[in-house]
Amino acid sequence: MKFKKTIQIGNFSISKDSPVFIIAEAGVNHNGDMDLAKKLIDVAVESGADAVKFQSFITEELILDNVEKATYQKETTEKSESQFMMLKKLEFAVSRMKTLKAYCAEKEILFLTTPFDEKSLELLDELNLEAYKISSTDTTNIGFIRKVAAKGKPVIISTGMCYFDEVERALQVLSEVNQDAILLQCTSNYPVKDNEVHLNVINTFKNQFDMIVGFSDHTPSIGASPYAVAMGAKVVEKHFTLDKKMEGPDHRASLDPSELKAYIKEIRRVEQYLGSAEKEPTQDEKDTRNRLQKSLVAAKSMSKGEIFSAENIVAKRTGGKGISALDYDTVIGKIAGRDYVKNEIIELK
Repeated sequence: MKFKKTIQIGNFSISKDSPVFIIAEAGVNHNGDMDLAKKLIDVAVESGADAVKFQSFITEELILDNVEKATYQKETTEKSESQFMMLKKLEFAVSRMKTLKAYCAEKEILFLTTPFDEKSLELLDELNLEAYKISSTDTTNIGFIRKVAAKGKPVIISTGMCYFDEVERALQVLSEVNQDAILLQCTSNYPVKDNEVHLNVINTFKNQFDMIVGFSDHTPSIGASPYAVAMGAKVVEKHFTLDKKMEGPDHRASLDPSELKAYIKEIRRVEQYLGSAEKEPTQDEKDTRNRLQKSLVAAKSMSKGEIFSAENIVAKRTGGKGISALDYDTVIGKIAGRDYVKNEIIELK
């Protein structure tokens, strides 16, 4: 299977040489309230995110009504209600997503939403999304992957809860229809423990699939994303909220507005640290190079016709003048073309 090396999402061209594409994951942290959803968009814009992403689902299409909540959901929401009841309160109709997309356009940030069921996927056609996200819960949902792939838009696919062979099968199905794909390492705990992040999987993905990779980050605070970027992640996403104390399944494991801003600032800082893959002096280093690197000078007085040797030449700082000490072996054995006094810069004629 082969995937494209450059993926275009809206105005963003994502490749191994591009800036990191940062998704601020609003998810369901709007708590079913349109005003809160718009405030989340405002925070994402102020923080410098490239995109803000929500979640689209119709509860009846997503889940049976008697499914127990995940452990983390029991810890962050009312224990007595079912997962169905919890999700029903967080459901946002596609018409409301359309309003949010328009608001994002006004605020000049890319709008994304993750479809969690086939009906929502079809209803989202009217939004003409720039890309689709396949959540970890659907990475083993082969029929759904085919339908998302058939939309002909770039696909970002998460891999939480998956074995390697399941990821491989999902990508095989995806690649048969759509080669515009980005693969995210993910651990689906909220929050995830440090020893369960497994950033080394990023290298496994790069080596095994030769495609653009990224990281879906559920670690606390700024967390693991800056390290993922240093390993080659070109897309990162992280949940954020207006207030971690709000009621809802994801608030506690999300970044607050000040943390989101710090998170994005740190990722951009890592990008600066990474810089170029070409090893050469930086512009600022060039002056330092002249001042600190050494050239060849006379170790003692010499007469014209003497042979340069280890006894009569030495390397010293000359302010960038003369023959670099790197060319020492070239100079040894040559004949002095004139008289030299100690510390005079060697010349070859």
